[in-house]
Amino acid sequence: MMRQRMKEDSIPVTEKVYCPYPKCSTLMSTTEAHKHPRLVNGFGARTCYKCHGNFCVYCRVPWHENMTCEEYKRRNLTSLVEDPKLKNLAARNLWRQCIKCKHMIELAAGCYHMTCRCGYEFCYTCGAKWKNKKATCKCPLWDEENIIDIEEEDDVFDHLEVEYIEHETFLWNEYDRYW
Repeated sequence: MMRQRMKEDSIPVTEKVYCPYPKCSTLMSTTEAHKHPRLVNGFGARTCYKCHGNFCVYCRVPWHENMTCEEYKRRNLTSLVEDPKLKNLAARNLWRQCIKCKHMIELAAGCYHMTCRCGYEFCYTCGAKWKNKKATCKCPLWDEENIIDIEEEDDVFDHLEVEYIEHETFLWNEYDRYW
């Protein structure tokens, strides 16, 4: 878990690529994704190194066979935006939709400056574009209820680190016992 967290932190937001298959969702950097091209007539086709599922590194969806990225987006943009169940779910959970790529985004904690997985930056409150890491709107940057207590977060990570070290020590002791 700590390794996964460290990997997530080491990859810039705009470089993160997640396998689009729900049972996998492996995190890769765009560099890693480009190391695994799929041999098809599509320059965006890649293969996940973990589940071996084929996906489009540009659209970030399972591979759209016999369609260019533009054709895929044209066919699927309206169905995604107009899906009543998705709209209802988004409204209930206060999700926002990225103006650039149309993916749904959830504010878990922190400020209202959002960076979508496509790299687009915007205000979570009003949707206005951020330019050069600065807001173009007058919305507040955060709400006190969304800020995580840093000391509380540090305590959680300290506990996880101790738990991880204890588990690793146990495993080494078990290993030594049998060998």
